[in-house]
Amino acid sequence: MSGGVATLPAKRAETRRRPGATSSVAWAPSEDIDVREWVQAGKRLGAMTRCSQWWLGDWVRYGTGRWGEKYKEAARISGYDIKTLRNIAYVAEQIEVSRRRDDLTWSHHAEVSSLEPDEQDRWLDLVASEKMSVSDLRIELRTARRRNSGSIAPDASSAKEDIGVVMCPKCKHEFETPVPKVDAA
Repeated sequence: MSGGVATLPAKRAETRRRPGATSSVAWAPSEDIDVREWVQAGKRLGAMTRCSQWWLGDWVRYGTGRWGEKYKEAARISGYDIKTLRNIAYVAEQIEVSRRRDDLTWSHHAEVSSLEPDEQDRWLDLVASEKMSVSDLRIELRTARRRNSGSIAPDASSAKEDIGVVMCPKCKHEFETPVPKVDAA
């Protein structure tokens, strides 16, 4: 560190090999690569895409915090529409940097962003431990909201639907499914 500015260690250009080249619409290997290099490229690409919405959200938040409402200009600069930028910045604002999980996607965080911080953490912990997809998280959140709003009856006798179980004939996974009650009238 010199003069208070952190610097990255210098790497010799000849030892750095780039297995792939990117453009705004493509990735292509720069030469024939082996499976190890292909895996490494995939890891780098995955890491970049998982980070990019956080980076963009934090960038927009900085600009609006520093210079005021700048969504129109940010949209012109970034190529994203204003609504998308507002959504990305909202998620970045609602989930503090220290609470963001690098083992979960930005979309997982977006799903819980409207919750209070302790509830966000509880859901993100569950998602990580259960290795839930974003779709699974949406379903679980929707079910929890229905229970909390009273639209799911606390006991089956007053429910309009019973819950049945269906088994996949191939994998034998069981799924809960609503079974409408038939009135005996």
